[in-house]
Amino acid sequence: MTQANRLSGGLIDRSATLNFSFDGKSYQGYAGDTLASALLANGVRLMGRSFKYHRPRGVLTAGSEEPNALVELRSGGRQEPNTRATVAEIYDGFTANSQNRWPSLERDFMAINDRFSNFLSAGFYYKTFMWPRAFWEKLYEPIIRKAAGLGSLTGEGDPDVYDKGFLHCDLLVIGAGPAGLAAALTAGRAGAQVIIADEDFRLGGRLLLDTGSLSDQSGADWVEQAQAELTSLPNVRVMPRTTVFGSYDHGVYGAVERNADHLIAPEADKPRQTLWRIYSKRALVAAGAIERPIGFENNDRPGVMLAGATRAYANRYAAAPAQSVVVFANNDDAHQTARDLIAKGVEVPAVVDIRPDASAIDGTEVLAGAQIIDTKGRLGLSSVTVRLANGQTRVIPCGALAMSGGWNPNLGLTCHQRGRPVWSNNIHAFVPGQGLPPGQSVAGAAMGEMSTHAALTGGAAKAVEALSELGITASPTDLPKAEDAPITLTPFWHVSGAKRAWLDFQNDVTVKDVKLAHQENFTSVEHLKRYTTLGMATDQGKTSNMGALAVMAELTGKSIPATGTTIFRPPYTPVSMGALAGRAVGKEFHPTRLTPSHKWAEEQGAVFVEVGNWLRAQWFPQEGETHWRQSVDREVLATRNSVGICDVTTLGKIDVQGADAAEFLNKIYANGFAKLPVGKVRYGLMLREDGVAYDDGTAARLAEDHFVVTTTTANAVVVYRNMEFARQCLWPDLDVQLISTTEAWAQYAVAGPNARKLLQKIVDPEFDISNEAFPFMGCAEIAVCGGCRARLFRISFSGELAYEIAVPTRYGDALMRQMMAAGEEFDVTPYGTEALGVMRIEKGHAAGNELNGTTTALNLGLGRMVSTKKDCIGNVLSRRDGMTAEDALNLVGLRPVDASNSVPAGGHLMSVSGPVDAAHDQGYVTSAAYSPILESSIGLGFVKSGFERMGEQLRLVNPLEGQEVLVEIVSPHFVDPEGEKLRA
Repeated sequence: MTQANRLSGGLIDRSATLNFSFDGKSYQGYAGDTLASALLANGVRLMGRSFKYHRPRGVLTAGSEEPNALVELRSGGRQEPNTRATVAEIYDGFTANSQNRWPSLERDFMAINDRFSNFLSAGFYYKTFMWPRAFWEKLYEPIIRKAAGLGSLTGEGDPDVYDKGFLHCDLLVIGAGPAGLAAALTAGRAGAQVIIADEDFRLGGRLLLDTGSLSDQSGADWVEQAQAELTSLPNVRVMPRTTVFGSYDHGVYGAVERNADHLIAPEADKPRQTLWRIYSKRALVAAGAIERPIGFENNDRPGVMLAGATRAYANRYAAAPAQSVVVFANNDDAHQTARDLIAKGVEVPAVVDIRPDASAIDGTEVLAGAQIIDTKGRLGLSSVTVRLANGQTRVIPCGALAMSGGWNPNLGLTCHQRGRPVWSNNIHAFVPGQGLPPGQSVAGAAMGEMSTHAALTGGAAKAVEALSELGITASPTDLPKAEDAPITLTPFWHVSGAKRAWLDFQNDVTVKDVKLAHQENFTSVEHLKRYTTLGMATDQGKTSNMGALAVMAELTGKSIPATGTTIFRPPYTPVSMGALAGRAVGKEFHPTRLTPSHKWAEEQGAVFVEVGNWLRAQWFPQEGETHWRQSVDREVLATRNSVGICDVTTLGKIDVQGADAAEFLNKIYANGFAKLPVGKVRYGLMLREDGVAYDDGTAARLAEDHFVVTTTTANAVVVYRNMEFARQCLWPDLDVQLISTTEAWAQYAVAGPNARKLLQKIVDPEFDISNEAFPFMGCAEIAVCGGCRARLFRISFSGELAYEIAVPTRYGDALMRQMMAAGEEFDVTPYGTEALGVMRIEKGHAAGNELNGTTTALNLGLGRMVSTKKDCIGNVLSRRDGMTAEDALNLVGLRPVDASNSVPAGGHLMSVSGPVDAAHDQGYVTSAAYSPILESSIGLGFVKSGFERMGEQLRLVNPLEGQEVLVEIVSPHFVDPEGEKLRA
């Protein structure tokens, strides 16, 4: 019969019938159902298998703390493993499958592990897989890898979008139960900026689960009224389906909003989930409490549930786990579960209460002072065995068991910054201690205030207190009357004498395992966790840790608080990798940065290349050019013969200011900067602490206390980071400040014999840029195009007369267009990164290929730049014996003896005669290009004692591709070696 266990009432929408499937079988449910509630309503108790022994498992809880009912949702690229059936909302067409079983859930082959449980006890892997050593790689590791993990992935790309966002508020309320709603109403009415977030798709918390009234209305009705008011307030953001998973420094909280997990697919361009970083001035944790199970023989069968969860399924979802339910408890709250089930028409054969003075309940038998000592049923509970107060036993047939060992305040978020909870004898559980994260407070059941009245008043009072610290006046809101029953509970953790009493249901940890850990001296809670794998499942021990701590306390003779707890760490519940990645996948894995002239370059038909995160023009093809070399050769020749323009905005730019700016740069660079005159630029080399060169660039002195440092594109971030470290940690007393201005300035290289003539047409006339007034390596702040502020540097990467001109980025596109118009009479040519690379090789400039993390100033031919008159980062270690060897590699030029041959980049250099192997390696090629000026392929590379071997011939070999070229060692300065052009 369909939905045989569906009850009357509930908060589901019976007008919206939904079809869904589980393990290929079709079922029906209603809007407002979770997968767990819909399966229970359809009489399905078996929903999963445990990890270690593959024992049958059914739903244990009704919330995110669920350890058992883990399923795979959807299919294809949207397949999602390890989803808790208790929080998965069904929709029409919803599909789910059980996991961690083969070939089927009912007949799982790996259940044979349960037969060998005596050999697979706690810590068996530590003992077994250590010997013999030869077995590890070929036997143990393959078996472990095959068995590890839960669920599966299809390997297909996820078609959905995930997003990230930032939110700010005065008060963040975490949890929308009675305490959270009272706090949000109080703060919202006071005008504070409020965010209230709850992991459930409906606000209300336990008010949705209980039948008690608030004043003259039901809890659900009051919640609906409160939510309507909060939603209407412009200063309040209501966020259901949002899990606050972590508490971080400075009032920052991480949260995941499930925007479309309740839909068959997200709307177009809408995210499935959003990862929020919430900046709160104050935060109130109202996350409720988690019921704890009782350990007894075979307490893990499908149908054994927590009493509060059983009540939730009956009252909220109108679903019973079975037609007959036994209750086992040590507290009065579980009695309410029995009453509610009876009121719903569910048979409750007995309430087994360990307390001798347990009160009677109409409609069922209360077995006071009794304990459940065993259960029966292979794939689902069929009966329980009760040991009565007089020692006799009774077998009670039933389809479900609702157990309750009390409640634990939900401590996770209160301890994420290493706060330690304290023990409360009132509720026999840990409650938040004094070490709360700054700005955080706790209210309601999360603070151990277990009555509805206490939660409402506590939430309102804590909101008033938090806002008062912010200077916001608030008064407690009018609250409805609610139950205020005292806590009545007798501590009881497990039935003594049980052979297999389960504590961690997912990882199959039993009381016996805890005893074994104690026997082998793993008594520390951290050791206990790792030795037994207790609490290391997807629920992170929410339902299991407390029972295990109690057992260990009994064994050691200590109190539970003296035994202690493990450290709570974020995330509170699992967070999908998609949410963590956000939109940074595929093409957007890194942000794509566009140069200021990008739009103009697109209009010219430029071919682009990725340079780090930047997209730069590689070359500009023109009509009739059929090969990229034709375009590059034309750009090189046009620049060397007249003038070319290249966008070099991507170079790192760092503003260095302060009275000690010169002294600071003198310590950063290997060469001297202390005496650099204002209005001058100097080429500089930076060393790592080990003396290896890692970046080069220029520093321009615009004023006594103001420098502009440029770096290579690739090292812009690392140089800035290293300089900031040096400023803060190495020389904190220096008066110097840094800021990266890479994106703030658009910068263009204008190179070629007519470069000055072009610039004179756009530079405002009051600025003289003649050779006499503005010589090579000069710099100045100027104005262009009638008053637009700019910076001009006379530096050259091409070896030609060249400048770099910079304007604020917002004017970058306009400047490019203006320069191209001004240069028409000179046949100005834009050139891309390929032509830029050709010209720098022709000039012998080292770049990233040469600054490869293994080369020194000596290797680069820049040994004299490392000053011996001052100290700098890397100076001392750069003089080690190994760094100054006589046969060190030197940067040289390489030219094929036969100009028709090419120089393969990456090839290795060998003697003209002799073997080709690593032992006889003379060096290697770092950069190569075709030079249209020389009409030959050329290259730069490192050769042993290269400076002394000019004119010598070597074999350049590429064994992988069978290439061999005879090359000559020449000066790396192929073009204008004396520098006459750049100084013209």
